[in-house]
Amino acid sequence: MRKFLSLLAGLALAATLAACSQSTTEQTAAPASETNILLAEWTGPYGGVPAFDKMDIADSKAAMEIAMARNLAELDAIANQSDAATFENTILAMEKTGEDLNRVYPYWGIWSANMSSPEFRVIQQEMAPKLAEFRSKISQNDKLFARVKAVYEGEQFKTLQPEQQRLVWLVYDGFASNGATLQGEARDRYAAINQRLAELQTQFSNNVLADEEAYVTYLDKNQLGGLPESIRAAAAAAATERNKAGLWAITNTRSSMDPFLTYSDDRGLRESVWRTYYSRGNNGDANDNNAIISEILKLRDERVALLGYDNYAQWQLQNRMAKTPEAAMALMEAVWPAAIARVKEEVADMQAIADAEHAGTTIEPWDYRLYAEKVRKAKYDLDSNEVKQYLQLGKLREAMFFVAGEIFNFNFTPVPEGSVPVFHPDVKVWEVTDKDSGAHIGLWYLDPFARTGKRSGAWATSYRSHEAFNGKKTVLSSNNSNFVKGAPGEAVLISWDDAETYFHEFGHALHYLSSRVAYPTLNGGVRDYTEFQSQLLERWLTTDKVINQFLVHYQTGEPMPAELVAKIKKAATFNEGFKTTEYLASALMDMKFHTTDPANLDPQAFERETLAALNMPSEVVMRHRSTQFGHIFSGEGYSAGYYGYMWSEVLTSDAAEAFAEAPGGFYDQDVAKKLVDNLFAVRNAVDPAVAYRNFRGRDAKINALLRDRGFPVPASTK
Repeated sequence: MRKFLSLLAGLALAATLAACSQSTTEQTAAPASETNILLAEWTGPYGGVPAFDKMDIADSKAAMEIAMARNLAELDAIANQSDAATFENTILAMEKTGEDLNRVYPYWGIWSANMSSPEFRVIQQEMAPKLAEFRSKISQNDKLFARVKAVYEGEQFKTLQPEQQRLVWLVYDGFASNGATLQGEARDRYAAINQRLAELQTQFSNNVLADEEAYVTYLDKNQLGGLPESIRAAAAAAATERNKAGLWAITNTRSSMDPFLTYSDDRGLRESVWRTYYSRGNNGDANDNNAIISEILKLRDERVALLGYDNYAQWQLQNRMAKTPEAAMALMEAVWPAAIARVKEEVADMQAIADAEHAGTTIEPWDYRLYAEKVRKAKYDLDSNEVKQYLQLGKLREAMFFVAGEIFNFNFTPVPEGSVPVFHPDVKVWEVTDKDSGAHIGLWYLDPFARTGKRSGAWATSYRSHEAFNGKKTVLSSNNSNFVKGAPGEAVLISWDDAETYFHEFGHALHYLSSRVAYPTLNGGVRDYTEFQSQLLERWLTTDKVINQFLVHYQTGEPMPAELVAKIKKAATFNEGFKTTEYLASALMDMKFHTTDPANLDPQAFERETLAALNMPSEVVMRHRSTQFGHIFSGEGYSAGYYGYMWSEVLTSDAAEAFAEAPGGFYDQDVAKKLVDNLFAVRNAVDPAVAYRNFRGRDAKINALLRDRGFPVPASTK
């Protein structure tokens, strides 16, 4: 039941929402449930694992339809009981349902995110409205909601343990906030809107992926100027993979675009690659997302109006830490002026170098990364390519395991080859155990490399969550990245920013693995809080223990020199104007989209006008332009919630200072225990604001964030 409650409550991840909108081709016969591997009980070691090696798209549609039907039958049985509603026969009974769907979802998530194909996108599009209809049948089950409400409002509720009360409230709110109280035409319209949104959001995601696959920039040997050998090797491998041996491929993903713009000395090519990347979903063709955005915004606004809300953001934020759009905007507006002021300083430094080189260049967005790198070298004598020589993908993974051992008491051991099925040869699996007792905690899957059909970016997910109330289940967690695979036998070197992202996503996995909650639904999260744990883990990358042991030269094995470490730390806030501004522009745009009357809204005009009103620097663009902003238009996990990264970062910066102030620094065992016990293990069993106070003894303060970014701290807040 947990997957649906997360969806109903608006707590599901965007990736999960995408994974919940798929099926198979119509001509495929539906296999019997007994022979459908997607529905089969997970067998094998480690409490059973998904049969990723046997998954077949031909089974997907039937599996999902059977699983949905079975779940609805389970819930109807609970709803139609003659006994009075209790915590045990209603809430706990609901927690035990949906096991078939829990088995199907991981396979669909893989097909959606890791191994997409044109065939599967047809299935996604077909099944999206059916899944929406399925969720509506749950939220509009009057008898079921009446029982949930009876438990929530009944005398027994007062006698429940706090964790149980939290569970009851989450289940109740999942219904109440998603149309359960509507009647008649309003109820029918609410369900119809959900079905249409499911179709549109799925199409949005598929359009972006199609543009990422369709547009590849191929270079010849005369167009490689400025590119370091590691980038050339990766581009050559990407071209060979696409049957273009002898050329070099810059793919239409951030992991390929970003380093090219940082080093290429061909300005025309830089502009071409930049425009291709930032035009995804905005090319006026079959994959154009502008009309889809307009319709999504109108439907979301109409849907929440049925529930009595002024705008979509007001509905979305009601149970998050920010509570209101105004509070979220206040945080962003407090940081925005300092961010764009810093961009002005950064551009001035870059323009000075361009002028000194007699380049005849006025800094444009496709110049920013290149000249920022030149400024980095000039100001801090810091060469990003030199830093990369010490950032080996494999050694960084070892570093993450080390931190997990020191702070979480976890041990990671590779599973024997072939003992755990995987969906691609690149995927590797580790067993996670307690360092002291050796007790099994779960498995960690890693899918690190980019490939055709894999969505861009980096993300974490879980194939099975921890629970204890119905027979203990251990965690199956996963990290997924898009690093460019090097030539066979060569070390994969990545940038400092990518190393931080690697740690970030591993933080999500540790959050899954740390869970000690009893009930499945409590493994959910609050959007403007769930990024905190992952952001915090980034801080261990710069600790001396990690640097000295794991940041070693890929050829010599020598540790990173102390002087290079000092340069990195000295330049810690370098380019912070660019990073903060490109992120905040997207977050502010998200909130503006969802608090503005969407009638007659043209996405491109609205984007231009809103950014102009914010005094957006012309040299920087949104990190995610509207037509490719999958966080907010591919699903509803981050919609009106992209600000959550910064909200979480206030917590992150404040918590980092708690470690910095401790006797043992970032490896202080007392602070680490408080962190794990109060902010990782409890998942969503405790209100996030309360959980943070339990850790820190007070609420977080914005000053730590401003200090972290090198921005001035207003005297009034000191």
